[in-house]
Amino acid sequence: MRTIFHLDLDAYFISVERILDPSLKGKPVIVGGDPKYGRGVVAACSYEAREYGLHSAMPIRTAYRLCPHGVYIHGSHGEYSYFSKAVKSILKQYAPVIQKASIDEFYMDFTGCQNVYGSLFAFAAFLQREIKEKLSLPCSIGIGSNKTIAKIGSDCMKPQGITYIMPGMEKEFLAPMPVETIPGVGKVTLKDFHSKGIYRICDITNLPQDYFAAAYGKYGIDLYRKACGGGSEYLSIEREQKSISHERTFKDVTSKQYLKEKLFKLTGKVCQELRDKGWEASTINIKLRYSDFKTLTCSKTIKPTDDDKIVFDIAWNMMMKAYTRRVAVRLIGVGLSRFNKFSEQEELFEWEEIKR
Repeated sequence: MRTIFHLDLDAYFISVERILDPSLKGKPVIVGGDPKYGRGVVAACSYEAREYGLHSAMPIRTAYRLCPHGVYIHGSHGEYSYFSKAVKSILKQYAPVIQKASIDEFYMDFTGCQNVYGSLFAFAAFLQREIKEKLSLPCSIGIGSNKTIAKIGSDCMKPQGITYIMPGMEKEFLAPMPVETIPGVGKVTLKDFHSKGIYRICDITNLPQDYFAAAYGKYGIDLYRKACGGGSEYLSIEREQKSISHERTFKDVTSKQYLKEKLFKLTGKVCQELRDKGWEASTINIKLRYSDFKTLTCSKTIKPTDDDKIVFDIAWNMMMKAYTRRVAVRLIGVGLSRFNKFSEQEELFEWEEIKR
């Protein structure tokens, strides 16, 4: 049985912004697009902002309507990457195996380390204190027998919580939770589950696995396994990512306004993924496929950015230059590449002297 930690930095972007500007403490803070333009989405929001119904990936214009008195900032993405590296450097001192899942999430494998570190709960509390004292960043930690359980656990008692799911208790722990707690259950699946009377994870496990295999194929089998407390036990080796892209296929479309709306959403997705990694991109790529399957691609190199508005405006301009035929469109896509990851800078962390 393995021992996996999942460490999730609480409201990470907001926490970093408050280190840089302490006057933001206690205020509803929103990191994302500029509400003056009405474009972009919420990359992160403080717990104070969440009280007004705001959440990540919400359109910025909706956020502004719900919380017009909030503090809206574009974000200090170079600093996000800096502090993320600092956290990882601390964790490397203790974790034999570590996987950075995103800019604010880390998996660690402490299997066989109980004799070294003692109580898992006490050691998790120690890691929390290390990160809080040295970097002023709060975090929550989940401990479980696999990555899925540990990740769900870290989200249970936010902020600054620790949840330890003891081996053998996974199914009981998950049973009362909403089905959308399981990673990978999206809006479409959730709606389908609700139509079948499946609201809680125990509603899944009360049915036979064959039911989900027949209804959802391999996805259904994997979902059932996670509902029973299963999940991947091994951490992934980090590989260099060369590009980020999203595409959308349609039934034949001729409306430019419709294409513009869909491209806007795709741009939001790729830029959000970019910001989650703490990167900027200097090349924008678009793809246009006609109904006769003729496909055009175009790219443009710009000053490194992670701004939705900049990326969208350039992508749409390229799309309209490419769309020259009176033929319906079957697919559009947008991608980003040539990343500035900030991590190429030399590490200069002196933990006892950091005063940022």
